[in-house]
Amino acid sequence: MKIAILGMGAVGRGLLEMADQKDLGLVVTGIADSKSALMDKDGIHIDEVLEAKRVHGFCGDKSLSAVDIVNHADYDVLVEVTPTNATTGEPALTFIRSALERGKHVVTSNKGPIARKYSLLQSLAEKHGVSIRFEATVCGAIPVMHTLTQGLAGNRVLAVFGVLNGTSNYILTRMEAEGLTYEQALLEAREMGYAEADPTYDVKGIDAAIKLVILSNTIWGLDTVLEDVEITGIDCLTTDALRLADDQNCTIRLIAQSIPSRGVLRVSPRILPKAHPLVVEGTLNAVTIETDMAGEITMIGKGAGSVETASAIIGDLMFIRDHYAGCH
Repeated sequence: MKIAILGMGAVGRGLLEMADQKDLGLVVTGIADSKSALMDKDGIHIDEVLEAKRVHGFCGDKSLSAVDIVNHADYDVLVEVTPTNATTGEPALTFIRSALERGKHVVTSNKGPIARKYSLLQSLAEKHGVSIRFEATVCGAIPVMHTLTQGLAGNRVLAVFGVLNGTSNYILTRMEAEGLTYEQALLEAREMGYAEADPTYDVKGIDAAIKLVILSNTIWGLDTVLEDVEITGIDCLTTDALRLADDQNCTIRLIAQSIPSRGVLRVSPRILPKAHPLVVEGTLNAVTIETDMAGEITMIGKGAGSVETASAIIGDLMFIRDHYAGCH
């Protein structure tokens, strides 16, 4: 199966390394970073690209760009792993649309286009007889989408709840365990590489809200956008609040919840008993799916990381390979 990859950040590199190590039958015929691109219909030498990126800071020919790869490379599946733009979804949205219009499958870890234009992209994919898959946009290595669409097929999903952001969960875990202030815990999260220099998306609940939008639209076919979510972050939480919760054998977690029958679409800190399945430690993610037949299913796992995200992307690629003729 021929794949073209847009994005050479941690996720793109993690995917290339896994594709190189594992005998998955994936041939990389196009690749682009923000400064350059490379295409070869017979396959690119992955180790050479990784070395070029490490040494020179770019992966290929500076006269080529991601647009050239999308429109002219010879591939079955476009793997779109560029940074997220939650406001417009661009430029990834245009890349994905162009690939679908060429009759190419798309696998992405990019939350922006899926959160902004899910129904448009889904209808484009259907029109051209291809698939768009985005397991890696929510909960990293946890196969939430696959569970919802395949494992729980036939169930009516009533609600979904989750710890969808590892950075804020790490901060809350450290505040609880060590009595750190929010500022101290955030500083530690930065030092550990769990928090960005600008942690706004994580700590204000925006990242979790984007993921909640993707889950809600996928499960219920809704057309919700980020602005529909009621959001409260963790940046105003005090050590006292956690101590009061602790006195009742409880703790606080940033919980995303979607219950369409009650009009609930919310991300906010919630007090939970310490034994609650969503009380996970550190950077872990957890998601509970409430259904009519299977009851409640809770999945816990790593919500971020280059290899963990590569796991979700490769799962989507294998699904496409196994379900569509001509992708072998």
